Amino acid sequence: MNERKAVVIGAGIGGLCAAIGLRRRGWDVTVLERAAAFTEVGAGLTLMANGLRGLDALGVGQAVQQAGRGDTSGGIRTPAGRWVSRVDGEAMLRLLGTSAVGVHRAVLHRILLAELPAGVVVTGAEVVEVVPEPVPRVHYRTADGSVVCTPDLVVAADGINSRVRAQLWCDLPAPVYSGTTAWRGVTREPWHGPLTTAITWGRGTEFGIVPLGDGRVYWYGAVSAPAGHRYPEPDELSAVRARFAGWHEPVSALMAATAPEAVIRSDIHHLGTPPPSYHHGAVALLGDAAHAMVPNLGQGANQAIEDAVVLAALCDPAGDVVAALSEYDRQRRPRTQGIARAALQTARFGQQLDNPIAEGLRNAIMRLTPSKVALRSMAAHAGWTPPQIPAAPVPSA
Repeated sequence: MNERKAVVIGAGIGGLCAAIGLRRRGWDVTVLERAAAFTEVGAGLTLMANGLRGLDALGVGQAVQQAGRGDTSGGIRTPAGRWVSRVDGEAMLRLLGTSAVGVHRAVLHRILLAELPAGVVVTGAEVVEVVPEPVPRVHYRTADGSVVCTPDLVVAADGINSRVRAQLWCDLPAPVYSGTTAWRGVTREPWHGPLTTAITWGRGTEFGIVPLGDGRVYWYGAVSAPAGHRYPEPDELSAVRARFAGWHEPVSALMAATAPEAVIRSDIHHLGTPPPSYHHGAVALLGDAAHAMVPNLGQGANQAIEDAVVLAALCDPAGDVVAALSEYDRQRRPRTQGIARAALQTARFGQQLDNPIAEGLRNAIMRLTPSKVALRSMAAHAGWTPPQIPAAPVPSA
């Protein structure tokens, strides 16, 4: 019996995880990536307990843990440095079984790529059209010409501006601007000074610090601003330093330790109107293509990993693909859309809060809230247990 074929569109974290999981199930997988080459551009991310368990299910969890940095400390501060709330690291370990892990996105990407044999990922492949029914058809172009293939399963992991979603869910509105723009950077060298993992909330502003596995530090600064706003400073590093001047250390020191060309700024968008389904026939949406959310809960990459694990666990290459994707939709859509709504609420309660009276009231409430209450809220998102991905049967001799 010939292997059934799957095409994954997009070689980001979610797409690569899906490819790894599907190959473990016995699918013949091809990943189509629009970019001609992978680069080191990017910043850090935080893998929560749910994302780490998902990576364990895919067989790469240990490698990622070793490449990242676990940290149980943390909390929320004011721009003057006063703690509004603290995370009880030992309680978090007891509740979730692991600490959060900070890792550079490019490092995680390399680990995932290394799990796939040469030739699985096709770069410089621009998908022109996906037809879901009656037999899935994918038309894409490479430097060598135009290709049409007819896989049994198509996974659209092509990001927030997904072309597949736009084609097949054509009545769905485009992503919307959240009202926040963010700068992201990573220090040039390993950081040797005092460092406490934390988020700092000001009026309409937020600064976050995430230590990475190689000793460097990922930081981000977010502010409320009109979409496409341009700042008068000569470069993005100067702009973000001006927005966060006078904040507690090591905020200014981290920015000073970052090369100007390494700073990325982007307006934050999300899917204001979520898809009514995560599949159309044998075509599935995954990751940001399905549920792009604001980053205020740190769950974007973690939810993409969850998607990939559930998809692979359900999609038996010997079974009914459409029925499997219907179950994938049933399991994933309520959870991911609920987390997306919670992330948006967190943004409005946190970074986007600009009224000084409301800000003071929020901080007072948080100081009075027991740590275990905050941990239970965290567990609602991060306390996920992955399904087992059955191994592909070994061919008989």
